[in-house]
Amino acid sequence: MQNGSDFTHFNDEGRAKMVDVGEKPPTRRTAVAASRVLVSRETFDLIRSGGMKKGDVLTVAQIAGVMGAKRTPDLIPMCHPILVDGIDLSLSLNEDALAVEIRASVSCDGRTGVEMEALTAASVAALTVYDMCKAVQKDMVITDVRLLKKTGGVHGDFTRGEKL
Repeated sequence: MQNGSDFTHFNDEGRAKMVDVGEKPPTRRTAVAASRVLVSRETFDLIRSGGMKKGDVLTVAQIAGVMGAKRTPDLIPMCHPILVDGIDLSLSLNEDALAVEIRASVSCDGRTGVEMEALTAASVAALTVYDMCKAVQKDMVITDVRLLKKTGGVHGDFTRGEKL
């Protein structure tokens, strides 16, 4: 078992703390995250045709993802409020998998990364797809929430070994 000093988000007493990033120089930070919502054929066809009673599922989920990224420090306790420069979400329909594929890209010039903002955006967009479609289908599955890529920072770049 590791002691508290091995973890950056614990103080000397072992209590949670927010890391002080004030001494770090601002650098360009980017992150790309993805998620997937598995749906039935009926739900897929309604999303594609725009037939859901709540409205345009993909557009509403895209906007919700942007809002989610901006609210990340309100949801995740140790995330720093940062000035995000850009947020871009794309949602697409994968007919072979009967899935809504979600991809979120976030960027900033800052002292800490934007991985959590990208992951939150992809998650909130997926939750919104669920919310928009739940009257038709209750057994949708939100899956594969993952970081695809990140750049910047002292820990260097990361790219997941899958097609971006």
